[in-house]
Amino acid sequence: MATYTTETVTRTVRRWIIPAAEPWGAAGEEISKAWGAAAAAYRQAHGLAEDASIPGDALRFHVRDEEIVIEFATEAPAP
Repeated sequence: MATYTTETVTRTVRRWIIPAAEPWGAAGEEISKAWGAAAAAYRQAHGLAEDASIPGDALRFHVRDEEIVIEFATEAPAP
């Protein structure tokens, strides 16, 4: 007889999208603001203090055709 369990999880992906259209690309100030906001949201989502360091791989940066995307994901048991 097989013994197993099952679970369903809900994955939430949070994204900050910075315009980076050619020929100028993204402004460093806008990347910095989005990065700061994403880091603050990561800390809040994980119950960390405002000044806590976050793991180096916590935030992911993706380059799209005309934007830069910063994101992180969380998972929780589905209701």
